[in-house]
Amino acid sequence: MIKVVIADRLGKGQNVAKGVEAAGGMAVVVPGMGADMRLGDVMQQEEADLGISFCGSGGAGSLTAATKYGYPERHGMRSIEEGVTAIQDGKTVLGFGFMDQEELGKRLVEAFIKKQAK
Repeated sequence: MIKVVIADRLGKGQNVAKGVEAAGGMAVVVPGMGADMRLGDVMQQEEADLGISFCGSGGAGSLTAATKYGYPERHGMRSIEEGVTAIQDGKTVLGFGFMDQEELGKRLVEAFIKKQAK
């Protein structure tokens, strides 16, 4: 099962988690304000396959995870399609502006499953 850590600057992410689970993944939502800055740490603890960070700029949490742990990342994304393309390009840490949408979680997990099948 694909494990996805979701870390939102404002402590949200529950809608993305619903989409992750609808696509057959397991979601771990990092609680609390500033959660995006703990994305990489929680991914390491959980041995996660994918990490999703949300903040105003769409980059802080994903860049921190990449710098600290070497995860391939893409940040500054504002659409589901950008996230799908990032997964197709081999990225495992994705930084978005605030987008707590069920469809985002579902589509990213589906893209990750498809990528792993190749």
